[in-house]
Amino acid sequence: MESPARTLSRSLAENVEAVCRHYLSNGRRCGNYWIVGDVNNNAGRSLYVRLKGPLSGKGARGKWTDSATSEHGDLLDLIRAREGFASFRDTLDEARRFLRAPRETPTEHHGRRASEYDTSTFARKIWAACRPIVGTKAEAYLRARKITADLSDAPLRYHPALIYRESRNSPSRKLPALIAAVTDNKGEIRGIHRTFVDPDRNDKANVASQRRSLGAILGNGVRFGVIDDFVIIGEGIETVLSLKSAFPDIPMIAGLSAAHLAAWKFPAGLRRLLIAADNDSAGRNAMRKLAERAAAVGVEAGMIASQGKDFNDELRHIALERLRLRLVKLLPMSDFEESRRS
Repeated sequence: MESPARTLSRSLAENVEAVCRHYLSNGRRCGNYWIVGDVNNNAGRSLYVRLKGPLSGKGARGKWTDSATSEHGDLLDLIRAREGFASFRDTLDEARRFLRAPRETPTEHHGRRASEYDTSTFARKIWAACRPIVGTKAEAYLRARKITADLSDAPLRYHPALIYRESRNSPSRKLPALIAAVTDNKGEIRGIHRTFVDPDRNDKANVASQRRSLGAILGNGVRFGVIDDFVIIGEGIETVLSLKSAFPDIPMIAGLSAAHLAAWKFPAGLRRLLIAADNDSAGRNAMRKLAERAAAVGVEAGMIASQGKDFNDELRHIALERLRLRLVKLLPMSDFEESRRS
């Protein structure tokens, strides 16, 4: 019996051009391919999706490759990367919603203004509309997850009533949200990451897509502290803030997903890197890929995987001090000594 994932992948492939027009609207058809800049829907020609071919096997339609990052996969992988889902279940749910939704015609798509698709500009507008995180429901959500890191200078804000839709054609509602600024190596905001929070409890909202990204995420991240020659990089915001709770003075960065972790762009001057992976196959594969990229450019990379589902799970169920002891062995001595003095 065919798995649900394989069935959805084939159904998406049968509607491959509609998938591309929906999720990669800044691209265009070029012969038998859909061409766009990257999985975050930026304009360009690095990523190409096959529009013709069999539904499976060699040369299958829906297969895509980003020549700039070597990322590749099927349309489920594309949706997961585009929407920034941490859970494969969320990806399957989004695919099901898409396949049930009415299709947009090419005329409707090309009749819209290009500015409507400038996701980075839209992300910066949302960021500007947010308030500082301290004293808000977003901070309460993080504290409920046993995160003790100082948030006063963190690239995090709070929006009390951010619009949420299950899909493009669903009715909207407003939810409180934790907003993180995604910046490039120049410190410029290129996108945001949204974690929707329950209005009544210090927990994530009870919605299908609890986390979503917007803007140019690939290669960038949420930066906690100034990166010099050493940094710790992990996947999710809660993961990195858990590590920041253990070592508050060490610069860290959240890549936001396994795929984005693997594709992070190294800043100039970086000499050492500690990669903190979630405890799953996607996290471990991303960790290895990033370590290989680091070695190729002369950056020394250490690796550590969580003993829980992720490092926030480890913080909540194992203990902060045990997490510190595991990390100490992998930290450069100068960074450890500075953190200990604090």
